[in-house]
Amino acid sequence: MRYAVVIEKTPNNFSAYVPDLPGCIATGSTVAEVQQSIRDAIELHLSGMREDGTPIPPPSSQVDYINVAA
Repeated sequence: MRYAVVIEKTPNNFSAYVPDLPGCIATGSTVAEVQQSIRDAIELHLSGMREDGTPIPPPSSQVDYINVAA
């Protein structure tokens, strides 16, 4: 499965979340670190859902960029 991930810069680090998996979040000092952390978090989140018998939501969020004048 391929889930959309949002990565945001915070004052002290980077954070990431998965819109289709509420509560699935991660942080890291760099973009590369938060990407690995959110990948691990997604795997753990889905594993926990399977163990609990919770249906796993299919990926449905889409990400795009819109150009606007500065």
